[in-house]
Amino acid sequence: MSHITWNFYCSGILYGKITEREDGLYVSMLDSRAGKYGKAVLYTEEADSFFRPFSRRTLSDFFQMKEECEAAVKASVEEFTTVSGAVYKKRKDNSYIQRKKKYPFDLFHENGELYAVYMTVRDSMAVLVKEGWEEKTVLKEWKNVFGEKAFLQKAVNGEADCLDICKEGMGQTVPYYRVVFRGTFRVETRDGEFLSTDVYLPDGLEKVPVVLIRTPYNKSDQPEWYFPFVQRGYGVVIQDVRGREESTGEWRSHYYEVEDGDDTLNWIAAQEWSDGNVGMTGGSYLGMVQWAAAASGNPHLKAMLSDVAAGSAFVDFPRRGGCMCSGTLAWDFMMSKKHMDEKLMDQPNWDEILDYRPLQTIPERALGYPVPFISELFDHEHLDDFWYRTSWKDRYAGGPVPALILSGWFDDNGMGTTEALDLVKDWPEGSWKTVLGAWKHSGNADYDIHGLYVGEDALRYDLDVLSMKWLEHFLKGVDNGIEKTASVEYYSLGEMKWKEAGEWPPKSVQREIWYFDGAEDDCGAGNGESCGEGTLTVALLSNGKQKDTYLYDPANPAHHIIDMAENEIEVPEDYTEEEKRKDILSYTSSVLTEPLTVTGDMTVKLYISCDQPDTDFMVRLTDVDKTGRSMKLADGILGAKYRNSFEKPEYLKPGEVYELNIRTTKLSHCFLPGHKIRVTVTSSAKNFIFPNSNTEKGFNSEEIRTANVTVHRNRRYASCIYLPVENGELR
Repeated sequence: MSHITWNFYCSGILYGKITEREDGLYVSMLDSRAGKYGKAVLYTEEADSFFRPFSRRTLSDFFQMKEECEAAVKASVEEFTTVSGAVYKKRKDNSYIQRKKKYPFDLFHENGELYAVYMTVRDSMAVLVKEGWEEKTVLKEWKNVFGEKAFLQKAVNGEADCLDICKEGMGQTVPYYRVVFRGTFRVETRDGEFLSTDVYLPDGLEKVPVVLIRTPYNKSDQPEWYFPFVQRGYGVVIQDVRGREESTGEWRSHYYEVEDGDDTLNWIAAQEWSDGNVGMTGGSYLGMVQWAAAASGNPHLKAMLSDVAAGSAFVDFPRRGGCMCSGTLAWDFMMSKKHMDEKLMDQPNWDEILDYRPLQTIPERALGYPVPFISELFDHEHLDDFWYRTSWKDRYAGGPVPALILSGWFDDNGMGTTEALDLVKDWPEGSWKTVLGAWKHSGNADYDIHGLYVGEDALRYDLDVLSMKWLEHFLKGVDNGIEKTASVEYYSLGEMKWKEAGEWPPKSVQREIWYFDGAEDDCGAGNGESCGEGTLTVALLSNGKQKDTYLYDPANPAHHIIDMAENEIEVPEDYTEEEKRKDILSYTSSVLTEPLTVTGDMTVKLYISCDQPDTDFMVRLTDVDKTGRSMKLADGILGAKYRNSFEKPEYLKPGEVYELNIRTTKLSHCFLPGHKIRVTVTSSAKNFIFPNSNTEKGFNSEEIRTANVTVHRNRRYASCIYLPVENGELR
């Protein structure tokens, strides 16, 4: 039996070699700090642990099913399922995607010979490839960044002694630098706290541009994730934010990040190993801190790699639309101690916990100890100085900072990216670029999201290449053309294809008004009758009654369908059964006879009245397919008392009609012929927001009242949705 060797790359860097022999798998792994590959040893769980930070998967799982995959690929079957349950589907290019699995193993072959496995991980990319087949893979794209010697074509033999990859080896010079841990430093803030900061530098370089990561999740957890930057000639600085892990001070989510980011940038620029050019990278909270640092106007910040960045409280979390988001409690629990504890997200009694009142008592009742940062969130009902300090968007005082912005339609921090796109739209051409996919908060990682198949081309294999080109251009001055590429790349569901545009939303978008109309009967304020199904039409018909009423009971809220422990709040889901509730109004178009593509965010204009001083409104846009399945694609929320201002609530008066404008999450989706467009309206969304009590105390009252809620739909009060339709004028 001949030995077969597989090379494992992450972001174009060879991290290990796995050789199949008669007596098992052997592996040689890169010691990034020593700059050497180890001698080949038997593959064990230790090797799986070594590769997991780069792939998020257990590589031994692939080798256990490799023979099955090879047989299926050789037979050119359309679909197959392995004994272990891995589900595969052939693509148009004859490669195979792994369905129904986060971080899939995608298979590539030539004439039936399996030669590569692709693994997408958010903005990174791992490739397991048969030695000698690198030129057939996405690895060749690294030549566009670093030239012909961008990756190793001939790698160290698995049986050989360690070889120094930073010098002449294997007949060529390779552009990797040894990772040197410079040490842990205490960066002092302007108010006397100390931020624990680890510094990694490329060996042999004196002054380098720096990539900064500021995290609340433990800077010492898998720093290897960022080693590709060091190995390509950047310094990497990883810092625990204030109050987390080894940093001093109190932990108040978002609160100190503008000032602390500014202080950290100044500290980096003053170091002897820094050339004064700093970029930042990271997702979610790690994305938000980039915009917070940019908000300070610090001149040393020259580039951002913003991934699913969190936004300001009343636009994003935890106060979207003025409501109080319950769906973020899982994250709050995980962060309730100085050291992150993911196990705390999995609470067996979430339904009970969400009913605790007053809300300030939740931490101690659920966890057994007080959590000041959680209780403090409930102490500030309206937009005030506390919330203002947490908002990078409201505090933005800097100029343009070149930003590569990544997010997805189902990113639960997607409204943060919406704020970022609102901010950069007037920046100079070439100073920003966004890639928007059919992804959830965990990013570029799934072909199936809660029952919605997003298409065989939904995942990108080039995000790490784009990111590196961004840094090379804006931190090192390399003329690689990245600033001349399309400002917007976005994936359109339904059409299942990527598109480009010069702005967001694209110029081809036309706003169309679709009116609510035609429900045969209202909900009768709880008389037991069905709400009926209203219509959604481009013409204001005013058929039937001119208003629809439902009874909202905070003790029996409608559901937002998620798994709290998953910590993914904006996933698509089938709402067909939920929409049968008497307290949900539905407005549905006629069957479409031609495709209609919606790209952008929607605005739902509601004219409402209510017999209580306050209530909330949750609107959803769904796609109703030929079977009647109603799949949620976008949503929006607004507390009625905040219809004009989050700072000054204005309570409702019985009998009066009020206008509400609700901005939804963004989307690109093609409604196909035979499908219908649906908009639903209700006043609650358990698991997303705490139910409004319908009193002036809103979400944090032990007293609750039922509310008769009316949506008006006539020529004077024309409730509607503004749909951003691509090429709308051509239809």
